[in-house]
Amino acid sequence: MRKEKLHVISTGRQKPEQLAEIVGSIHPYIDAIHIREKSKTAKEIFEMAKLLTDKRVPLSKIIINDRIDVAYALKVEGVQLAYHSLPVAIVKKQFASLRVGCSVHSIEEAQMAQEHGADYVIFGHVFPTQSKPGAVSRGLEQLAIVANAVSIPVVAIGGIKPTNVRGVIEAGAKGVAVLSGVLEAEDPLATVKEYNRKLLI
Repeated sequence: MRKEKLHVISTGRQKPEQLAEIVGSIHPYIDAIHIREKSKTAKEIFEMAKLLTDKRVPLSKIIINDRIDVAYALKVEGVQLAYHSLPVAIVKKQFASLRVGCSVHSIEEAQMAQEHGADYVIFGHVFPTQSKPGAVSRGLEQLAIVANAVSIPVVAIGGIKPTNVRGVIEAGAKGVAVLSGVLEAEDPLATVKEYNRKLLI
């Protein structure tokens, strides 16, 4: 089962049409596309998701970050929750059809997410990343501790490149999440294929 292998997350810097064009070409090689657009309204996020489905991206691969209303209305795969989102337990109870992921930064947060019913967690940032300059990365050792502390899948995020994917998986992660590393790559399709090669070794 590949459900957690390769998650791609929107950067918030691309036009919806550009994002849809890229995802339309790479979706056969990824397991999930997250629409993570903090500055956009519910209507704008809804319209972005529709652009993806127009490119034949399956609903089963689309995850909406934070906006449970949009995810539920679209009947997409699931929703990704952050610290400012509704609690996992409430979402699982009220929106049973949605798969629920939770972004975590510590063992305690991961364990709490699992206890409240999260289907998986995204943990990071594992390596230094341009999106969080100056912030201390958590590293492979901390990733391994978190992965061993919960039974639900852990997806690693932050500075994940094809060259370090194997170390991440060996540390216990079930998959990786990438933003600009794929979506702003010179050749996104070639890049996701490279991630896939590393994930399948």
